Amino acid sequence: MQDENNSMKKLFSTNYSDNAFNIGIFVLRVVAGLAMAINHGYGKLTGFSQTAGNMARNPYHLPGNIAAGMLVFAEFFCALLIVLGLLTRFASFALVVAMGTAFFFSHKADLFAKGSEPAAVFLVIFFALLLVGPGKFSADKLIGK
Repeated sequence: MQDENNSMKKLFSTNYSDNAFNIGIFVLRVVAGLAMAINHGYGKLTGFSQTAGNMARNPYHLPGNIAAGMLVFAEFFCALLIVLGLLTRFASFALVVAMGTAFFFSHKADLFAKGSEPAAVFLVIFFALLLVGPGKFSADKLIGK
């Protein structure tokens, strides 16, 4: 009975442990990074010419191949850096720019439009990682600050 009361108190507690925070950030980083790299970046990388064609009109008025290269860099390579926890804030910044562009320009900042939700969710996740960093379980932590 005492264990059950302690479990309930823990469940509704506003306290948190550093380990729980670091495990949470690790899980968020790995899942979001892999989802971005596999579901979004890899297809753009392997179909680069089509990606470049789709990027001919972009809000930055860059040539399509340059815009596509920057997008592939963010969505694939930076996403993998986030999975590793390597250069996490730099990689998060690149993905915040990419997802911000997708959400605010491509989807007109309409959270309820078809297809806009993933960009908004990734934008929030990578912005949070930009703010809090990679956590204890990361290559950045091993390298040192």
